[in-house]
Amino acid sequence: MQKPELSIIIGHFKNQPMLELCLDSIKNDLASSNINAEIIVSDGMTERSTEYLMSDKYPECIFIPHKKNVGYSGLVNDGLAVAKGEYILVLNYDIVVTQGSIKTLLEYLKDRPNVGMVAPKLLHFNEERQQSIFRYYTPMTILARRTPLGRFTYFKSLEADFIMSDVNHDEIQTPDWVMGSSMMISRTALEKVGPMDHYNFFMYFEDVDWCRRFWHAGFIVVYNPSATMYHYLGKGSQSKFGIFDALFNKKTHWHIRSAINFFWKYRNLVIK
Repeated sequence: MQKPELSIIIGHFKNQPMLELCLDSIKNDLASSNINAEIIVSDGMTERSTEYLMSDKYPECIFIPHKKNVGYSGLVNDGLAVAKGEYILVLNYDIVVTQGSIKTLLEYLKDRPNVGMVAPKLLHFNEERQQSIFRYYTPMTILARRTPLGRFTYFKSLEADFIMSDVNHDEIQTPDWVMGSSMMISRTALEKVGPMDHYNFFMYFEDVDWCRRFWHAGFIVVYNPSATMYHYLGKGSQSKFGIFDALFNKKTHWHIRSAINFFWKYRNLVIK
């Protein structure tokens, strides 16, 4: 069997209908792009096996089952361990690929060996642009985004800088980091950078850390809006309890814990 040029890794957790939308969109795009690709579903659906439910419909997919929740970084890393492609596209299960987007990212990466990672423009299903490129977090950014201080002018300015409000999001950019929902990397860069840091980042900040490591290894991280994908973007980590959110929202706990690990990991470096 010919070695695949591209490996597509999908981290999935307990949402089969969204996963099917994702897989169907990938299959439709690959069918018209002449890309030799393998599709790997790293499955965190712990109650029932997604492979058992979907193997007849998607026999071309490689399913990696997990009996416990290993977090997003764990799902991605287990996919990376079996991927054979020279290029690797990491996707959330709630991504819908648009026609030609995979080929656009792949050709961009192949033509630029100094680029280690490239990400598309992400859209909400109402066609509005989703915020997916950022500058690095600082402790003050966390306060702006996670506490009532975000209502004040100074903290609003920190938020605006964090989400790169000063750049044209319809043009190619080189952000500090891109949202991990969709990112294509080269194997050359992966072999130098290594997989996601599962030890420090069970969930959240794994994409921030990974991008930072790509930059530190001498590779450029690129946002290419010529490729677009739709992203459902669940709201589980966002505030449900207002000022008491940090006490009661489990995913906020994960986010804050990962933030602390990130700042500690890079405590001897200047964060831009």
